[in-house]
Amino acid sequence: MILLKGLMICACIFTCRAQDNSLTYLIAKTFENNKAPSTRSTQVFSPKVSSGTGSTQYQSCGDQKECVPRWLCANSTINTDGYNLIDVRIDTGSECQSYLDKCCDLLSKRADSIFPLIPEIPEGCGYQNKNGVGFKITGAENQEAEFGEFPWMLAILLEEGPRNAYECGGALIAPNVVLTAAHCVHNKQSRTIVVRAGEWDTQIEQEVLSHEDRYVKEVVYHEQFNKGALFNDIAVMLLESPFAFQPNIQTVCLPDVGLNFDYDRCFATGWGKNKFGKDGEYQVILKKVDMPVVPAQQCQTNLRETRLGRHFTLHDSFICAGGEKGKDTCKGDGGSPLVCPIKGQKNRFVLAGIVAWGVSCGQENIPGVYASVAKLRQWIDEKLKLWNIDPKYYSPQTKIL
Repeated sequence: MILLKGLMICACIFTCRAQDNSLTYLIAKTFENNKAPSTRSTQVFSPKVSSGTGSTQYQSCGDQKECVPRWLCANSTINTDGYNLIDVRIDTGSECQSYLDKCCDLLSKRADSIFPLIPEIPEGCGYQNKNGVGFKITGAENQEAEFGEFPWMLAILLEEGPRNAYECGGALIAPNVVLTAAHCVHNKQSRTIVVRAGEWDTQIEQEVLSHEDRYVKEVVYHEQFNKGALFNDIAVMLLESPFAFQPNIQTVCLPDVGLNFDYDRCFATGWGKNKFGKDGEYQVILKKVDMPVVPAQQCQTNLRETRLGRHFTLHDSFICAGGEKGKDTCKGDGGSPLVCPIKGQKNRFVLAGIVAWGVSCGQENIPGVYASVAKLRQWIDEKLKLWNIDPKYYSPQTKIL
């Protein structure tokens, strides 16, 4: 009983609903700007290309000058590989409100893009857009990911009146299937859940490619999920309509049953806090954290040195990662993916874990704990088979045509 209570406290670290005003500020403001679809439909939504501010009326920034998306300004600096370098740090000297805009002479403003906005869509799952989609950022000081770098990353929202409240992260494994943590959606009504794909900077609308929202049709979480200790902390969600693939919306691969990731350097992504406690801040731009997978026995030993105590036993449905100072998932990252590289394939990843719980955040020799996708793969396959989901969307051995 003491153990379960201890783990319930740990689980709170990764519970994604902010309860106080200071915590609500980030994600409440973050995701309320864009409402979910107002009506339910079986229609497949076509991907939309942002025109910048979404209007032909641009902000004036001087005599015969306007703030326009950088990719629509002919005198904007473009590097040789076709990616516009954009500094994500706040520039107090900029005439434009958004770092994606440039003060452009009207004679230089273009109607068409000066570099391709829509690169080729990969023919399989798990491909990272390492250099981003459409532009490459500079000035990343808080582990910001590139735009579209991890195209399977999802935000799970709860529809609460006119606004959406951020709940957790998730991963896209088929056009209409989401994998997330059971503790994120346990006892939630499916009709209140909205899934957002293609999100990056949660505070702006004028990204190169827009995000897309879908309603959830059905939620299934593991029958042996333990909401106290978070054993078997995994759930799949079937969407009412599929996402249309575009460069910033793609699926991630699933690992084979029992695949071992010990010592692999992997990435966790999310919009969660950058540190534990009141000093931590939620991230506006999607963050990425590289970290090693920690063998189960070592993880258990390390966790026994914490308040969990010397009798703590790591359940076999978990995988551990992290333990390096300043590198960890944290509050708000629950349900988010931990992806590891596919050996022998450049910039291609499989879903190794789903953020579950931890003791503090970013402490040396204290790994974070994730639901192990490889150990729970058989359960996932059983559920996907009931929905007649084609394995080509999440199998590294097949192409998506």
